[in-house]
Amino acid sequence: MTSNREMIERDLKAVWHPCTQMKDHETLPLIPFKRGEGVWLYDFDGNRYIDAVSSWWVNLFGHANPRINEAINQQTQQLEHAMLAGFTHEPVIDLSERLIDVTPEGLNRCFYADNGSSAIEVALKMSYHYFRNTGKPEKKNFINISNSYHGETLGALALSDVGLYRETYEPLLMEMLTAPAPDAFYREKGESWEDYALRQFEHMEKLMAENADNVCAVIVEPLVQCAGHMRMYDPIYLKKLREACDRYNIHLIADETAVGFGRTGTLFACEQAGISPDFMCLSKGLTAGYLPLSITMTTDDVFEAFYDDFETMKAFLHSHSYTGNPIGCAVARATLDIFRDDNVIESNREKARIMGESVEHLREHPHVGDIRQHGMILAMELVKDKATMEPFPWQERRGLRVYQHSITREALLRPLGNVTYFMPPYVINEDQIRHLATVATEGIDKATRD
Repeated sequence: MTSNREMIERDLKAVWHPCTQMKDHETLPLIPFKRGEGVWLYDFDGNRYIDAVSSWWVNLFGHANPRINEAINQQTQQLEHAMLAGFTHEPVIDLSERLIDVTPEGLNRCFYADNGSSAIEVALKMSYHYFRNTGKPEKKNFINISNSYHGETLGALALSDVGLYRETYEPLLMEMLTAPAPDAFYREKGESWEDYALRQFEHMEKLMAENADNVCAVIVEPLVQCAGHMRMYDPIYLKKLREACDRYNIHLIADETAVGFGRTGTLFACEQAGISPDFMCLSKGLTAGYLPLSITMTTDDVFEAFYDDFETMKAFLHSHSYTGNPIGCAVARATLDIFRDDNVIESNREKARIMGESVEHLREHPHVGDIRQHGMILAMELVKDKATMEPFPWQERRGLRVYQHSITREALLRPLGNVTYFMPPYVINEDQIRHLATVATEGIDKATRD
């Protein structure tokens, strides 16, 4: 029988893992998974773990979901792939129509790629190209917010502001204009999330006013900066940003790659501000953790700026070999079916309430500086000094200690620095949520003991 040890030995001779210092695995063993079922992942030695982070935020309805499996089986019997340039197929048409129905009003066009970073690349190229086609080629710069993350390809990386990801490649990247984030972690004592977001928006407004003639788009992760240590902010910021984008003729790109499809308590995070962006980037939960697929949704106004005779050379120049893959589209349709049929958003509200209640006691912990939550995303930030919010030195890797405890207790609490978070599949039940809270409490106690 194949063992964990055998799989680890084979892996370390052949595989280079993402976002990983491979030398860590001399002392931090890999966990090789054999199978998954529901919230559980099973290794080759028979151990099981709750997938508390949804396998990098992608899994919505559990591993080996029977309805999604069946959708794949049916589609593979009909059409596995066909190029989308000059051709089409029923799954991509149907999925596009259905997404137009459920996303914020005005997002009437779907452009397909195959991962979140690529969806961002599409949006930034499309925004610049729109203004070029409409006689404003000088509008070629972008505004982001501090602590933002939008992906690993060079354009997406340039739009990001998390030093860990971009500093090494800085010489290769476009320069950005950066406004300070509305991240509620930094609000003054007694200041509300909303008041802090409004105060921070003043900096964004000034930056937009001063650079309106040469900026084509502002990009944000609505409500939660996921890779930026799950920092969160109030929806009022998005509402004010939409108004300012209209005022200064600047596009708004909403990167809902991680927060879309129910993570924040509504199907899309932008709904909580009552806004429609000019571009919405979707991936991850789009296929419920099954297959690579992404979509950049945009407006008829943007589409029409490219719609012209061939000789004008205004067509949008971007493609991927697996654009609009039929199997991926079939999975995405099954994902939307489950949302439609199973009352997922309403059910998640109760699960989110239980998540929050289960860790409420940690607000009194001497080394838990903040507990924050938007819907099915909950984060607990460890600090060295609660009175001053001084962080633990990153070199001490306190969050990693929580993770190392969690894997001994049937849970995967993979940290973001010193932030332990829950972002589980929606099929998690109350007992499993409370188990995660118990494990997190034990792990935080151990990690902050010295």
